[in-house]
Amino acid sequence: MPAVVLVTLAAMWGVSIASAQLSCTDAARAGARAAARGESLAAVHSRVTAAAPRGSTVQVHRDGELTRVEVTATVHAPVPTGLPPAVLRARALSATEPGAATP
Repeated sequence: MPAVVLVTLAAMWGVSIASAQLSCTDAARAGARAAARGESLAAVHSRVTAAAPRGSTVQVHRDGELTRVEVTATVHAPVPTGLPPAVLRARALSATEPGAATP
């Protein structure tokens, strides 16, 4: 029976990690598109933070050619097991559209 519990916990943690990674990736992509269109960096940062997993860090950078959004999140095991947390990262790049404001 303990093996079943261990396998179930590992599966739950795997699903949590996969879900958080997808959220990070989706948030970074949406943020990069919005920033590349010329939306304010503060608004993009706020939108990405809301879409990313809780506690994530978000970095938004835009210059005349390229817009980059990076999201970093930490996912802990579902119960205290002594396992180290998983650190997830997602980065999205987009070409900055002509006329988009630079920071």
